[in-house]
Amino acid sequence: MHDLARQATSFLFVPATRPERLGKALDSGADMVIADWEDAVAPADKEGARVALAQAVDALDAPRLARLLVRINAEGTPWHAQDLRALALLTAKGVAGAVLAKAESARTVQTAAGAAGAQAVLLPLVESVAGLDAADALAAAPQVARLAFGHLDFQVDAGMDCGEDEQELLPMRMALVLASRRAGIAAPVDGVTVDTRDPARLAADALRARRMGFGGKLCIHPAQVQPLHAVFDPGEAAVAHARRVQQALAQAGGGVCVLDGRMCDAPVLQQAEQVLARHAWALRRGQ
Repeated sequence: MHDLARQATSFLFVPATRPERLGKALDSGADMVIADWEDAVAPADKEGARVALAQAVDALDAPRLARLLVRINAEGTPWHAQDLRALALLTAKGVAGAVLAKAESARTVQTAAGAAGAQAVLLPLVESVAGLDAADALAAAPQVARLAFGHLDFQVDAGMDCGEDEQELLPMRMALVLASRRAGIAAPVDGVTVDTRDPARLAADALRARRMGFGGKLCIHPAQVQPLHAVFDPGEAAVAHARRVQQALAQAGGGVCVLDGRMCDAPVLQQAEQVLARHAWALRRGQ
């Protein structure tokens, strides 16, 4: 399975009907790009979207293919079976894997894994109450790199009318974080920020996601990528402090010590190591 899918912070959607945008999306700095066969494509254009993506993929080199996912239509829709057949051809060419729309059962994931091949990664998108109920099973299913939260569809399915701060969704978000941890997979990916012209809202949503234990976020516009990275990538002060924590505890022989008037012990060291891991990923992205 690809380390990239487990470590990525930004996942940028592109309609598969607009293949000319694919290269721009890959050049945007996004860690991964999701070519969309689902919500961004009208029913009459589904077949055309498959053809357009297959043609666009032929023009991409291996490193770019490794950053590309495709969101397939949900099981139970008229397009799901054909999407799986088309997905198999794409992953054989090097496409990383698939985002599974409205995932609600491990069986659905297993079927997608069989179609995509053992080299593919899968990201089940939890967008319904049934999907949330199945979160543990989805997280433990074959080839799942991480869960993702489709909070807009979830609100509709649950009959919710959330406020702007989406406090009503905090329990659902935490449920996905905990399910991911129990399954031993990477931290989940939070949903989109629909306002593409408000970087402050994007930053606030990203900060909430990071604080809750999410490892990244879905994006719908290239302008959202860099503000998202600015929240998730540790700054110089945070990196310097994390290194000081490591050094202080090493000098203490792994026991408890005091740094800047604050107690440092094993959990503080683990938090510091997480900061340094995010920093290492940010440096790798820059290369």
